[in-house]
Amino acid sequence: MDHKRELTSVDLAALETELGAYEGAKLDKAYLYADDDLVRLKLRDFDRGRVEFVIELGEVKRAHVVAPDHVPDAPGRPPDFAMMLRNRLSGADLVRVEQFEFDRIIELEFDRADGSTTIVAELFGDGNVAVVDEYGDVVDSLETVRLKSRTVAPGATYEFPSARFNPLTVDYEGFVARVRDSDADLVRTLATQLNFGGLYGEELCSRADIEYNVDVDEVTDEQFERLYDVVTDLSTQLREGNLDPRVYYESTGEGEESRRRVDVTPVPLVEYEHLHSESFDSFNAALDDYFFHVQRESEVEGGEAKRPDFESEIQKHEHIIRQQEQAIEDFEADAEAEREKAELLYARYDLVDEVLSTVQAARADDVSWDEIRQTFREGADRGIAAAEAVVDVDGSEGTVTLEIDDTRVTVDASTGVEKNADRLYQEAKRIESKKEGAMAAIEDTREDLADVKERRDAWEADDGDEEEPDDAADDEPTDWLAEPSIPVRQTEQWYEQFRWFHTSDGFLVIGGRDADENEQLVKKYLERGDRFFHAQAHGGPVTILKATGPSEPSKDVDFPQSSLEEAAQFAVSYSSVWKDGKFAGDVYMVEKDQVSKTPESGEYLEKGGFAIRGDRTYFEDTEVGVAVGITCEDETRVVGGPPTAIRPQAATSITVEPGQYAQNDIAKRLYREFKSRFADETFVRKVASPDRIQEFLPPGGSRMVDE
Repeated sequence: MDHKRELTSVDLAALETELGAYEGAKLDKAYLYADDDLVRLKLRDFDRGRVEFVIELGEVKRAHVVAPDHVPDAPGRPPDFAMMLRNRLSGADLVRVEQFEFDRIIELEFDRADGSTTIVAELFGDGNVAVVDEYGDVVDSLETVRLKSRTVAPGATYEFPSARFNPLTVDYEGFVARVRDSDADLVRTLATQLNFGGLYGEELCSRADIEYNVDVDEVTDEQFERLYDVVTDLSTQLREGNLDPRVYYESTGEGEESRRRVDVTPVPLVEYEHLHSESFDSFNAALDDYFFHVQRESEVEGGEAKRPDFESEIQKHEHIIRQQEQAIEDFEADAEAEREKAELLYARYDLVDEVLSTVQAARADDVSWDEIRQTFREGADRGIAAAEAVVDVDGSEGTVTLEIDDTRVTVDASTGVEKNADRLYQEAKRIESKKEGAMAAIEDTREDLADVKERRDAWEADDGDEEEPDDAADDEPTDWLAEPSIPVRQTEQWYEQFRWFHTSDGFLVIGGRDADENEQLVKKYLERGDRFFHAQAHGGPVTILKATGPSEPSKDVDFPQSSLEEAAQFAVSYSSVWKDGKFAGDVYMVEKDQVSKTPESGEYLEKGGFAIRGDRTYFEDTEVGVAVGITCEDETRVVGGPPTAIRPQAATSITVEPGQYAQNDIAKRLYREFKSRFADETFVRKVASPDRIQEFLPPGGSRMVDE
């Protein structure tokens, strides 16, 4: 017996009643998991607390409430569709849940002070979610539908499919007439003409004690009455919420462990009396249990369930929390800065008032802003304090910028000191309100982090009885490309802000991406014992072969020749030599004390440029060469640099050379190639997106080298 994969019209009729109890819940956040065609709505209910509602549209099509520990972890940066939902619905009240006719469509309407928005989930065909405004127009939809019969597209009026016959509301005469019009047998007529589907067509026949395959012309009046009665009873159960939800199991052997879930229904079925069933308090809970465990079962490979990548989820949440904490600190600092500006206006009240009065009097006499600006300049030349405080006059905005006690304050020239100070105080309050929102967000993230840790602990507790693998197996190298699930393990390093790689001897090499980074590298990270490399060509990165880490004492190191050559290759590969389509160039090396920001007499140094004094060590005709790879041991990440350094570190790598493909295009090509090499494609998406790959590619065109 196949697993149930989609909700039926009967299921949605039951859900309409049950979900009505959630009306009044406020929407907190919306998420879109693009790879899984999953929309998640996070709500807050006064009685129930956190409520999670999911709409899935892939091979599985469902829409129901799930337990918080059954939702996937929040994705990274929310796509535009999710942001649109948040903008329109955050803080909105759920006011209506309704099935459209007897179709596999469910509507969720939300109200907010600025209007109402309805989410329409279409759980048939390929599936779709449309967001409709209070006027019935489509704001956005996951899929654009343009058919002769209907259109679902942003800006168009939302059109439902043609209404299906609703057997739950028809009267007896209409019911009989609908059945009589069919030229099929009874069970097929109930399934197709009355839209019950095959399972419930058989169920209704069994309840009414009528043979499935009887011709509709042979159905007696008494049988019609019995059949209509069971349809009415089912309709009443669904409408009144008098349910007895069941999850049904099929036995594949002896014992409970051999049972597998095959279906979930809002009411017990005669057709399934031969199957083991489990009763639930609500249909939502039954659906959640069923789909969660069926998904777990589908992940079983080789007798063992794939372990979710909890570590990656935890690291991501911890990173988000650090960002949110920094945002809160920034909001506090910004709000304090606005308050200090307001207080400065009062502290130098007379000076500010003199400036504002001067501007207002001039404007009253139709003096132009240019003339006002010139007047202040002349006043400053004469040593007038108020004029000296004016640093800018912006006629287009009607503002004057003052410098008071080394702090610049922009004031509205049309109002007085008090109103300008009040505006700054109000701005401080506005920023503090953003801080409150950030604090609420960080609590949500901490809650999500706790959920992930709880799921990890539960998973590990379930696996605690498994036998330990033998030591011999541990000694075998792991074939990472064939691994079905690779956990993400990654920590942020200080040098990742620059170009970087580790030589084949383990030394760190860092390089600048632009003039600013070149300046920063020399001023902050070039230390005694390090080696400074630069391509002889103009427009190359400062490249530093590090002898020690930034927190370690400086020391002299006898670098292996292999590390020196790899650092030289790195310097030439990320220079204009590659961009010019050349395959080799000269590189020189010097020590720290030979690098200076002081030019020779009569010379000028551009930003990012340096004066080199003394003898240089040259690496002539150094070949360009870059390999990009993915590491799986210790840490999982993209790495890039000289091929001789990258290949031994990476589970797999691709070498590139100057070529015809732009940086972003070759990054996408490498990404597709990496995905084809790994069995766990989701791992590649997590650690080696095209953006991350592009960070390790030289400027200019490239192509893959056949290896």
